[in-house]
Amino acid sequence: MKRTVILFAAMLLTASVGLAADVILFPSKSGAVTFTHKRHSEFVRECRSCHEKTPGKIKNFGKDYAHKTCKGCHEVRGTGPTKCKLCHKG
Repeated sequence: MKRTVILFAAMLLTASVGLAADVILFPSKSGAVTFTHKRHSEFVRECRSCHEKTPGKIKNFGKDYAHKTCKGCHEVRGTGPTKCKLCHKG
């Protein structure tokens, strides 16, 4: 449990520092996830698809949000990784 809290805190810190960054690295027990903000913003085009406020942190961002929203979007659009090892790389 303590390790999960530390990883989640590190993930939130990385996300808040990386808002303007093109590439954001999210640490995870299953392997780090690399997110390319520029590529996603060019493809999705609507900031509010992910963000409540633009620009701003994603409210309630974490494992559950990412699996529901990010993976869900990849499945609906038929593009992007949907298998664990395609996002989580050791």
